[in-house]
Amino acid sequence: MKFFKTHSDHELKRIKKTVKQILELQPEYAQLSDEQLKSKTEEFKQRLKEESLNDLLPEAYAAIREADKRVLGMEPFPVQIMGGIIMSQGRVAEMCTGEGKTLVCTLPAYLNALTGKGVHVVTVNDYLAKRDSDQMGQVYEWMGLSCGCITQDMEAPDRKVQYAKDITYITNNELGFDYLRDNMAVRKSQMVQRGLHFCIIDEVDSVLIDEARTPLIISGTKFCSKGKYLAFDRFAKMLERGETTELNKIDYISGEMGTDSGDYVADEKDNNLFLTEAGVAKIEEMFHIGNLSDPENLSIQHGMVNALRANALMHKDKDYVVRDDEVLLVDTFTGRIMPGRRFSDGLHQALEAKEGVSIRPENKTLATISFQNFFNKYERKCGMTGTGQTEEQEFRDIYGMDVIHIPTNRPIIRKDLNDSVYKTKAEKYAAIVKRVRKIHKKGQPILVGTETIEVSEILSEMLLKKGIAHNVLNAKNPEMEAAIVAKAGQFGAVTIATNMAGRGTDIKLDSRSKEAGGLYVIGTERSESRRVDNQLRGRSGRQGDPGVSKFFISLEDDLLRLFGSEKYISIFENLGIKDGMPIEHRMLSRSVEKAQKKVEENHFASRKSLLEYDQVNNDQREIIYRERLKVLNGEDIHSDILYMIDSIIDRKVIESYEGNEISAKLLDDNLLPIIPLPTIGDADTKEDDFVKSLHTSAKVLYQKKEALMEQAYPNEHMMREIERTLLLKTVDKYWQQQIDDMDQLRQGIHMVSYGQKDTKLEYRLQGFSMFNAMNDNIQEDTVQLLYQVAPVIHDN
Repeated sequence: MKFFKTHSDHELKRIKKTVKQILELQPEYAQLSDEQLKSKTEEFKQRLKEESLNDLLPEAYAAIREADKRVLGMEPFPVQIMGGIIMSQGRVAEMCTGEGKTLVCTLPAYLNALTGKGVHVVTVNDYLAKRDSDQMGQVYEWMGLSCGCITQDMEAPDRKVQYAKDITYITNNELGFDYLRDNMAVRKSQMVQRGLHFCIIDEVDSVLIDEARTPLIISGTKFCSKGKYLAFDRFAKMLERGETTELNKIDYISGEMGTDSGDYVADEKDNNLFLTEAGVAKIEEMFHIGNLSDPENLSIQHGMVNALRANALMHKDKDYVVRDDEVLLVDTFTGRIMPGRRFSDGLHQALEAKEGVSIRPENKTLATISFQNFFNKYERKCGMTGTGQTEEQEFRDIYGMDVIHIPTNRPIIRKDLNDSVYKTKAEKYAAIVKRVRKIHKKGQPILVGTETIEVSEILSEMLLKKGIAHNVLNAKNPEMEAAIVAKAGQFGAVTIATNMAGRGTDIKLDSRSKEAGGLYVIGTERSESRRVDNQLRGRSGRQGDPGVSKFFISLEDDLLRLFGSEKYISIFENLGIKDGMPIEHRMLSRSVEKAQKKVEENHFASRKSLLEYDQVNNDQREIIYRERLKVLNGEDIHSDILYMIDSIIDRKVIESYEGNEISAKLLDDNLLPIIPLPTIGDADTKEDDFVKSLHTSAKVLYQKKEALMEQAYPNEHMMREIERTLLLKTVDKYWQQQIDDMDQLRQGIHMVSYGQKDTKLEYRLQGFSMFNAMNDNIQEDTVQLLYQVAPVIHDN
C-alpha cells in the first residue's frame, strides 16, 4: 500500500479528464467512414489557424487512435494514451518493456505533424528507424501525412526529401551530423534540414544520458608522424602504475589529493588518469625537456597521457575490438560496434600503437556539438523509455524535462530474486552454468546478460562443454541480432547477450515458454548504472507475462572491486562461507545499489562538466552559425563589410600609438597591408580629423573597386556575391582553427588549478579572448581579400 503519492501519481491525475474525453470520442469516430476519418487531418490543419495544439489534442488523439485500429489492427490502451499526453507536454514517459512505446509515438507524432513544420522521431539505430517508419508510416500516410526515414548510407539529396516529410524517423547520430554538415554548407541548396521544431526521442535515456559524454564530431585528417605514437606507447609501457592512498571523508571533501605512488595513477572509478611528480620527472628525462608543463611541451604531455590511458584504462573486447588490422570502438552501453567512429585528439592512434595495428592519420575537428546542446535547440522535445526515473534530476536540470512513470496495462508478475554474491569470478561463472543447466531441463527460456564480449565468450565455452546448445549475441555478430532476439523466448532457448540485446526489440514467449515460467533473466554482474540492470530485468515479464530475474555477482567484479570489496571479503571470512558458496542478503544488494548511485553521481557530474565547458563553445558556435546562415540566405552583407573596414581602421590606429602620438610608420605597417591606402606620413597623423579622413579614403577606395566590378560584370551584382563567398571561406577557415585552439585550451586548462583559479571561469575568459582575436582575424583577412579583387575587363 502506498501512503504517499508520487510526482507521477499527481501528474497522471491531472490528465485523467483528457484521457476520458478521448475515450468518450471513440464511438463517434468509430462511426466515421474511412474517407470521413481521413478528412479530419485537413480539418485539424485549418483549425490550427485559430486554435492551439492543446485545444485539438483530444480529437486528434481520438482520430489517430481509430486510424491505428483500422490500419495496424492495434488500438492504444488508456495507459498508452496517458503516455502520449505526457509526451505532448514535453516530458519523458517511462513505460515498461512491451507496453507498446512504438504505437504510443503515433499520438504525439500525428498531433505535432499537423503544424507542417516537421516531426523527428529519434531512434538509437538504423534498424529501428527503418522498422518503425515502415510500420507506423502506414497509418500516417493513410491519414494524409507523409512519413520518411533517414539511414546512414543515404545521400544528401535523398536526405533533403526525407526531411521535407511531415514525420521523419532517424537516429540521433544522423540527426546531429546533418545539423553540423548543414552548418558547413557553402550553398543554401546543400542544406538538408528545415529546422528543429519537435522531436520524439525513443530510448531517451540512452540518447540524452548515456551518449551525452561523447560529443558529435565531424573530422578531417591532418598530418601525423606515426613514429611519435609508437614512442609514446613504448615510454608509457616503461612507466610504473601507482595508486593514491585512501582518504577519509573529511579529507576528501576538503579536496586533499592523498599520497601518490608510482609514475601515474589510473582511477578506474572516475575513468581519470594523472601523472605523479616521479612520472613527470621520468617523462622529462625520456624526452630531454626541462619542464613538461611549458606550453611548447603540451603535445608531449597530451601524447603520454593518451598512451597511458590506452594501456591502463581501455580494455580490448570491452571498450574496443581489433579486426582486420583496425581498432573498432564498442558502445559500452549497447555492446554494439560503432563502425566509422574514432576517438579524436590522438587517443585512437594511441590504441592502434598499443595493439600493433596500422596507425591511421589523426583527425582534425571541423565541427562539433554535444548532444545536450544539440537537442536543447529544439523548440519542443519529449521522450519515452522503460528506464528513466533513476536519472530524473539530470533530465530536469539539463533538458527541462521531468519523468512521469506510466502504469502498465497488466500487472507485472515477474519475480526479481535476491543477488547471489560469490568470492571470485570463477565461482560465479560455475554457479551461473549450474543454474542454466537446472532451468534449461524444464525448457524455460533463458537470457544471460553480460557486460562484455569477453564474459559472453567465457560462458559460451563453459556451456558448450556441458552440452547446452545456445545462441551468442555480442558486438562481433550484430547482423544476427534480430534473428537471435526473435528466438530468445522460444521453449528451450538459451541466449547469451551483451547489452546490445537490451533495447528496441521485444522477446516474445510461445505458449510452452509461458507454462514453463516465462523468460529467466540472469545478470552476470551488476552494471555501473541501475538503469542498465533494470533494462536487462525488463526483458522478462512484458505485458503481464511470467518471468524471473536474478543477478550473480562476485567480489572481483569491477563495481565491487572499485567500491570497497575488502569489507565484503571480511564478511565471507567471519561467516565461514566455503569456496563456491554464495551469500544472499538484502544488505549486500543495498551496498551494490549504493555503489551504483555513487558511479551515477560521478557520471552526472562528468556530463554536467562537459555541458558547462561546451556551453562556452556553444555560445561561440551560435554566433558563427547565425552569421553563416545570413550569408547562405543571400542577405546583403555590404553594411557588415563597411563596418569591418571601420573597425579595422580604429583598431590599427590604437595599435599604432607611441606614447600620446600616432606613429605613421607603425600605422603603415599595421594598416596598409590590409587596406592599400597611400603611404601615411608623420605630418598626416597630426592633421585634424586624420582618423576620419582614413575612414573616408578607405570607403572611397572600396567604392572604386565596386565600380570596376560593375563595369566588368554589369547588372550581375558581382561584388555582393564576392563579399559573401570570401566572408564564408574566411569564417570557416578561422572557425575550424578556433575549435582546435579551444580543444587545446580545454586540455591544458587544468594547469591553472595550481594557481587556485576556477578552471571553468578561466576557460570562459580565455575562450572569449580567443574568440575576439578570431573575429579580428576574420575581419582583416576578408577585407584584405576584397581590396585585392581584380576584375577582368573584356575588350569589345
